[in-house]
Formats: sequence, C-alpha cells, structure tokens
Amino acid sequence: MDPRSLPVSRRVQLLVKALNGAERTNEALARCSDGDGMVMVLVDASNKLGLGLSREDLLKTPPIRDWIWWKNKEALLTIGDEQPRYQQDGRQQRERQRQQDESPDSVGTDPPRKRFLGLF
Repeated sequence: MDPRSLPVSRRVQLLVKALNGAERTNEALARCSDGDGMVMVLVDASNKLGLGLSREDLLKTPPIRDWIWWKNKEALLTIGDEQPRYQQDGRQQRERQRQQDESPDSVGTDPPRKRFLGLF
C-alpha cells in the first residue's frame, strides 16, 4: 500500500512513530533554532520515508504543529486584542502587527483599547 494515499493525519502519525528512536533526526530537530528549521528536517524525513508530507501538512496537523509552536515559543491559547482563542499561526499575527506599525495611515486612527485585567 502506498503511504501517500493515506490521509494526512495518518501519515503524520507514521512520521511521529518513525521519529521515535531516530537519534540523528531527533538531534537535528533539537539543533534547529526555530520552527522553520524543524519543518525542513521533518519534510526531509517524510520524503525519505515516502510519506509525501508537505510543509503545509506539517504546519496544520498535530502533534507536529504543536512542536513547531513550542519551538517558536508561541502560545497555543491566547486571550487578548485581536487574537483568536486558539491561535493557528503566530506568524499571521506578527505580520499584521508589522504592517500596522509600518502603515502611515494607521497612526492615530484608532483609540487605544481598554484591556480586561481580571475575572469577576
């Protein structure tokens, strides 16, 4: 049976099982400075195993998605201004903030938002 015909979640499970005990791959993952480096190592491992997982598959499918968030030190659950309760991709939020900071039109247009500081 061709592993590429399996659903993405099943192929990710196979990759996770293959990583258990794979010293060189685990060492390479540990040496990565951020989540992008981890994704490159994992895509390479997926190709060697014939699983055919893409970068997008790995970024969207747990538990790999969660490992990448952890490596990037991004919160899985966020509460605050303009952030979803369950954050899918921290990079989107950073890019939106950067665009707002660089945009000359955004200066002084919105009043500062009040923050909720505690529970009842």
